[in-house]
Amino acid sequence: MTNITLPEQRVRRLTFYLAMEEYLARETTLDDCFFVWQVPPTVIFGRNQLIDSEVDIDYCRTHGIQTYRRKSGGGCVYADMGNIMSSFVCRDENVGRTYNRYINMMLWALHHMGIEAKATGRNDILIDGRKVSGTAFYHLPGASIVHGTLLYDTQMEHMTASITPSDAKLTSKGVSSVRQHITLLKDHTTLSISEVMHVLTDRLCHGSLCLDAAAVERIGQIEQGYLTDTFIRGHNPRHTVVRKAHIEGVGDLEVNMEVRNDTIRDIRLIGDFLTPGQPEEIETRLRGTHLDPESLDKALPHPLGDIILHLREEDLIRLILNT
Repeated sequence: MTNITLPEQRVRRLTFYLAMEEYLARETTLDDCFFVWQVPPTVIFGRNQLIDSEVDIDYCRTHGIQTYRRKSGGGCVYADMGNIMSSFVCRDENVGRTYNRYINMMLWALHHMGIEAKATGRNDILIDGRKVSGTAFYHLPGASIVHGTLLYDTQMEHMTASITPSDAKLTSKGVSSVRQHITLLKDHTTLSISEVMHVLTDRLCHGSLCLDAAAVERIGQIEQGYLTDTFIRGHNPRHTVVRKAHIEGVGDLEVNMEVRNDTIRDIRLIGDFLTPGQPEEIETRLRGTHLDPESLDKALPHPLGDIILHLREEDLIRLILNT
């Protein structure tokens, strides 16, 4: 696996690194790529989330915390210079297999540091039963991308105040607060944050490649797509029906629909679920569908779990019909 570096060692905004992942996946023939990075205080929310429901915008503005959307699924994350962010770009169409490789690599590296970490749930790495890392992933033609956080010495006040998890999400984890659910890596190792970053790249990679100026310029062009208001705010139907549920193994799922004459005219699936496929395919298929179990089941792609991880057809139909 190749460690990817940049010619200028400076901190950039988060969207640059998301664009860097895309550049490596779409516009190079490199096989396995890995890089670590850090960002100024930033909240990043998943592709299927509503910013107004997940982020305290006023708090972020007051405290200079940037807010961006990513193209992978999953939940809302706070990051700052006390976080280690990592990206794995693999020339593999199977995003689930790539995700498992990433998790196993991170666990191996943490164990090498003497840290007894375990993978559990949909996308978390835990130490002593508390979250120290979260991951998300998505698929592009010919490649899969996995990216994750590693909480080293994150500013907890900003983390707890800037993101607003649902009560159902906290209850499902058996905790009453975000702080109760997480732990910091600094409390489990004597290594500094820079030493941890060095171990990750040194132990996981066998060689490095520094991108040239032309590549950096192209990444900057790709980044512009992440900065548009349309991408950040997302599309929401003029909903007349809203259904919400926390589905075990899937996450928070909200269905916003515009319904006329018992027919779905528009629909949006919102939540922190993980997406091996494209949720837009589900939305497209359901538009124009009559609200009855048979019509919905016929319209849905099968198996649904190939698009939204672990989601069963019957669970989505029950949520849509509120039964």
